[in-house]
This record gives sequence, C-alpha cells and structure tokens, in this order.
Amino acid sequence: MAADSHINHQDARDYWQSIDADVNGMLGGFPYISKVDLQGSRSFLVKIGVSGKGKEKVERAIDCGAGIGRITEGLLLSTATTVDVVEPIAKFSNALANKPGIGEIYNVGLESWEPTVEYDLIWNQWCLGHLTDEQLLTYLQKCGRVLKEGGFVVVKENMSSMGEDVFDEVDSSVTRTDEKFRELFEKAGLKIKKTEIQNGLPTELYPVRMYALQPSGES
Repeated sequence: MAADSHINHQDARDYWQSIDADVNGMLGGFPYISKVDLQGSRSFLVKIGVSGKGKEKVERAIDCGAGIGRITEGLLLSTATTVDVVEPIAKFSNALANKPGIGEIYNVGLESWEPTVEYDLIWNQWCLGHLTDEQLLTYLQKCGRVLKEGGFVVVKENMSSMGEDVFDEVDSSVTRTDEKFRELFEKAGLKIKKTEIQNGLPTELYPVRMYALQPSGES
C-alpha cells in the first residue's frame, strides 16, 4: 500500500491543534535549528537571484503551511513587500494578523487553497507531506499557474533516505524521496532551476533539500 494512502487530514489537524504555538512546537523540539535553517534559505534565495545586496524586494510572496510565521518573519518579509499566508491552524497564524507587510491569511489546508493573485515567490517548507501524491500534483500545478514570469516556487522538505516514501502516523504525513519529488515536479510542468541540501542540521534528522522551480515553458 502506498505511503500516502494513509494520510488523514483530520488526524493531521488534530495533531497540530495539540502543538504549542511557538518555535519549539513548529520545529518538533529542535528550536535551535531555526537559525541555520533560515540562513540556508536566505543563501538559496540569493543564489537564484530573488534577494541579495542591492536587490529590490519582490512585490508579493506567499508562505504556504506557515505555522506561526517563523519563515514569514525570518525570511520572506525582508524579501517581499507583501507576504500572504496559508495556514490551516488559526491559532498559529493569529500571531501574524495586522503585522506590517502581511497580506491575506488563508486558514485552509493547501489542498483547499484557491489563490486569487499572482506571486513572485511561493514558499513551501515542511508542509507538503500532508498532501497525497495526487493532491500534491494538483497543488503544484496550481502554484505554476499563479507564478509571475520569472518567479519561483520553492520547495524545502525532508528527504526519505530509505529508498521509498515513509508514512509518519504521529502527524499523518509522508516523507518523500528525492526521486518522488522530481517525478511530481515533472508531471506538474515544473522544472528544477536549482537544488541543494541544507547544511548544518543534526545528523539524527532527515536530510532537507531545497528546490527552486519554474514552469517548464520558461527559459
């Protein structure tokens, strides 16, 4: 039976509702990795030309599966003039309401999000494992459709090192292989412009990989 067939969205929501709305809760008891994680993400955005010295902010970004806004506040608000947020658990995203630079807050799951504007940057981190393969394919196609020309979909996720996707019953999520992600990106009409492993994380954690994606039609 495929690992993603075990995913249950209600079980996932129940899990996250039980988690504290702080960095420790968001990072599963490893709050100290936040700094190195954000540094890696910042460096990756510089490498793909989205941010860096002398660069103007892009107009609009969105943080998908944003939680309490750790990435929104630690990375995206310094990259984009306006940052929208998708986060199904309202007690997490409430902390972001009325903050300067925050645009729309969508309290829905990624599978139910219906974008109404175009984006320069769509950031997905530690959230796509809650979607089945079929839902993720549809979601990635949706992201590709609302990306401004020259914009990027960024995916930053744990990588299964078991040679196959792995289901986690604790939060009802799947950790996918690099091969599975590449297969889904291709099916969704997205090509990888850059990818690299996040350095500096504890060896007991899954490897984390970043992908910068653009629609296959763009040069």
